[in-house]
Amino acid sequence: MISPSSFPGGTSVTDLAVYTDAAPDGICGGTPHTHLTSTEAYVVTGGTGELQTIDAAGFRRTPLAAGAVVWFTPGTIHRAVNHGGLAVVVIMSNAGLPEAGDAVMTFPTDVLADHARYAEAARIPPDADESELGAAASRRRDLAVAGFTALRERMDAGDASALTEFHRAAARIASARASGWSDIVRARPLSSAERALDAARAVAAGESAHLADAAVHVAEPGAGPRAFGMCGRLRTYDVAD
Repeated sequence: MISPSSFPGGTSVTDLAVYTDAAPDGICGGTPHTHLTSTEAYVVTGGTGELQTIDAAGFRRTPLAAGAVVWFTPGTIHRAVNHGGLAVVVIMSNAGLPEAGDAVMTFPTDVLADHARYAEAARIPPDADESELGAAASRRRDLAVAGFTALRERMDAGDASALTEFHRAAARIASARASGWSDIVRARPLSSAERALDAARAVAAGESAHLADAAVHVAEPGAGPRAFGMCGRLRTYDVAD
């Protein structure tokens, strides 16, 4: 028997309102960071902005407006920029990995070199009030923007080693929390793909028993105020099995 599926492909869904306050460089938006194993997609539902990225090809700006669909693969350093009312539905591959630490912010190199300093710079106090949470999110965003700016300047000057060095530092930072990531992949996206294979084989054999599990699923958004995420205020939908 083929069990019911979670959201398609073992992905996750988040409603994102991109931050509106300005970093020290005058740009309004989120915290530059990268994911180490997950591809991220933006489905823009309102407002305007841009996605600033750094990859092996260098620095790039991608316009964002309602109806745009943009995705970026692991290792792409990205910064969501809000030009006004930018709202996005975020689809993440490997559901569960981002929550397990599959993201590293572009803090300056001295912070990335020290696990304790990185953890302290990334921390948002769990029991603080709204204003304190917002201030903590802005502080870590501003520190990551400083590192992002330094990376961009090196890349613009033709120093491709800047990205390689950041990727190595990011992997070191994440390695301590990555021991269970394979289990998450097996339980979610791999399990979803295996169920699809089972269904394809069943149909090829002329079988239909698995269709008896047909159902409609409605995801409920998280209750309470939006969380302070890296790119903005988040409302995550429960789309697991």
